[in-house]
Amino acid sequence: MYSLIRPFLFKLEAEKAHLLTLKALHYLPAGLFQHIPSTKPITAMGLTFNHPIGLAAGLDKNGAHLDALSKLGFSFIEVGTVTPRPQVGNPKPRLFRLPTHEAIINRMGFNNEGVDALITNIQQSQYHGILGINIGKNKDTSLNDAVNDYLTCLQKVYRYASYVTINISSPNTPDLRQLQQHEYLSDLLKQLAEKQKELADTHQRYVPLVIKISPDEEDEILKQIANTVIENKIDGIIATNTTCSRAGIESTSLSQEQGGLSGKPLLKRSTACIKLLKEVVGSEVTLIGAGGISDTASAQEKLAAGANLLQVYTGLIYQGPYLIPGILKRLV
Repeated sequence: MYSLIRPFLFKLEAEKAHLLTLKALHYLPAGLFQHIPSTKPITAMGLTFNHPIGLAAGLDKNGAHLDALSKLGFSFIEVGTVTPRPQVGNPKPRLFRLPTHEAIINRMGFNNEGVDALITNIQQSQYHGILGINIGKNKDTSLNDAVNDYLTCLQKVYRYASYVTINISSPNTPDLRQLQQHEYLSDLLKQLAEKQKELADTHQRYVPLVIKISPDEEDEILKQIANTVIENKIDGIIATNTTCSRAGIESTSLSQEQGGLSGKPLLKRSTACIKLLKEVVGSEVTLIGAGGISDTASAQEKLAAGANLLQVYTGLIYQGPYLIPGILKRLV
């Protein structure tokens, strides 16, 4: 069915098609795509996942479509990125499809309605599955003050989240990736871990913390990040966010567009990052593989590299909602 609808959607401007699809999902009958092959449950970060495949942040930035997305059979859903205050993001157009490469370039810029709106949407939803909430800093918040934005969001979302993702790797917020440097990262994670402990005591419930990293760092920097994660007892790493590299898409004119590249061209590098991180963290830290998953082979590749869980986004845009059962049916 999706193969019939996709040509129509792809004639629309990408961001309009995105919003139209999310709205349409609300009208689909529950269970339409939920014939999920049985797999062995996965325990990670103290949570039990029905299978390894979840939805990456970015598709539902404000948590307004949880009930609709829950129909697609994900074992977990991550919403956001959300910031303390609402912001409009970067000027449009800011989302570009590259169908030949099954890729997307985006420079959205953390457009969202703010953390309070996200919480209201979550409260109004009927979703009771595993929920990740991805948090970031506002564009006009300096790097020195960034920790306060993350602490504000963590405090507000804690009671609603199954886990919280610290997004320090979007290429579309100026200087954000500098937070991956040790001089910032060590203090950021230390303060977040302290707040996590405080909130766990207050709510009598432990909510894991995860950081989302860039694929564009040198291997030595990735190792340093991994060690800082271990030192601060952070629970997980999402590897990876989008890339600024244009390797593999040089032939298309859209390669000149600024923003983060996701989809198939990201597969090899993101998987290499997982393998490297696994060598450092072993079983101490949960690794969530993201980047270029479009079929069983690419999913298996990430699991073999050391990922405990997986996230999809761009693959869903190109393959449609049967992607999840299709992968799981053949997953070893």
